[in-house]
Amino acid sequence: MIGIDESRTFRSVRIAVLTVSDTRTAANDTSGDALAERILRAGHELAARAIERDDPAALEARLRAWIADPAVDVVITTGGTGITGRDVTPEVFGRLLDKTIEGFGELFRMLSYQSVGTSAMQSRAVGGVAGGTLLFALPGSTGAVKDGWDGILVHQLNSRHRPCNLVELLPRLRER
Repeated sequence: MIGIDESRTFRSVRIAVLTVSDTRTAANDTSGDALAERILRAGHELAARAIERDDPAALEARLRAWIADPAVDVVITTGGTGITGRDVTPEVFGRLLDKTIEGFGELFRMLSYQSVGTSAMQSRAVGGVAGGTLLFALPGSTGAVKDGWDGILVHQLNSRHRPCNLVELLPRLRER
């Protein structure tokens, strides 16, 4: 079976949302708003939400704090995944991740291609695990957030999704 198994119990996860941008504010963070709305609509808890500038040290400090916080299961960032000089989110993720989920970026670009064509190649969306916390970096556009959440994360962060999902792995991510 592929899809939602209604016989299973839904388990809400605690998700922190971080917008990475030099220009976004709480008043105009449309991608962060879209992501937070989707998280809540799916039945999850919005554990935290913030905006950080495209500053590697500040971004790394914020992510390390959330990774260490037992009240955060998943961190999703939006922004900073392009190829300009200020886009540093994937580099910061690279310093933090214990394991990379290569398929997330590959699948995101495949879905994004359907929306934006060959421009999808400019995305450096990445996913992985750091300190037992799931981390996903999405591009900063509202369309990219919709592609990433609606096409991938809403399913993989649903404990009823079959044949498997990331929620059922959460208790085992700190195993050594």
